[in-house]
Amino acid sequence: MGILFSRSLALLALLCLLLPCHGKLSTKFYAKSCPGVATIVRSAMAQAVAKEPRMGASIVRLFFHDCFVNVGRIYGCDASILLDDTPTFTGEKNAGANANSVRGYEVIDAIKTQVEAACKGIVSCADIVALASRDAVNLLGGPTWNVQLGRKDSRTASQSAANANLPGPGSSAASLVSAFAAKGLSARDMTALSGAHTVGRARCLFFRGRIYAEPNINATFAAARQQTCPQSGGDGNLAPFDDQTPDAFDNAYFRNLMAQRGLLHSDQELFNGGPTDAQVRKYSGNAGMFASDFAKAMVKMGGLMPAAGTPTEVRLNCRRVN
Repeated sequence: MGILFSRSLALLALLCLLLPCHGKLSTKFYAKSCPGVATIVRSAMAQAVAKEPRMGASIVRLFFHDCFVNVGRIYGCDASILLDDTPTFTGEKNAGANANSVRGYEVIDAIKTQVEAACKGIVSCADIVALASRDAVNLLGGPTWNVQLGRKDSRTASQSAANANLPGPGSSAASLVSAFAAKGLSARDMTALSGAHTVGRARCLFFRGRIYAEPNINATFAAARQQTCPQSGGDGNLAPFDDQTPDAFDNAYFRNLMAQRGLLHSDQELFNGGPTDAQVRKYSGNAGMFASDFAKAMVKMGGLMPAAGTPTEVRLNCRRVN
């Protein structure tokens, strides 16, 4: 019986490597086929975050940028962002919002290598990214949640779709609400997910316009940012989104917004006389509410899946199709 079950699992894994395999996500998806996957991912993420706390924020951003791209019938959290460009294929890595910005690919590669050694051909790259982002948040002091698993990896990606779907740093509150609504995410979900900017860094290129030209910014904050972000040059110079507790996943981001200390234009738009002001106020005074809403929104966003019938697989190497 044990041999027959093992052979059945192996056959199922082979079929999913070759054919579209879609099913309902489950927290117990790998309970029998790869029971140690969560432990492997957590251990690797603990090492990565200990080495560089910023990497936690980078992995969360990678997950968001993966889930948020539509490519025809390819939709959602499908690891399309991990595919490298080739002479005959242009993927998402060099899209405007990703080039020289999204990072952490090597961390995912390292985790995938360890997972493959334990359970070859079983765990998708998309699920590894989902688990890693949960652990990244928690390791930085944020909430944890049960990750729904069972995603498959796309066999394609689209730079143009990434350019069209990913909200930019100059986005208005209205455009953010609309972009998230298109994915089935509410304004409350969007505000909570934006709270991921309580950790991480941004490049001068993306906030220069705000610190030199926008009126709704704390003067002391603007002056401090201008010290490392000149009006010309220094595009790659980094500044923390939250300069109070830059590597702690807390609700300081929302308190910063209320003090007009949002780093990006799109950050401050969440508290600028618009539809999300009230939610920002609530999160700024209630860390538990923010943590709970953030975890729920991450699960909701993580449920964005490719449409049934979309060609998918479990990649053996996250950077290329099988």
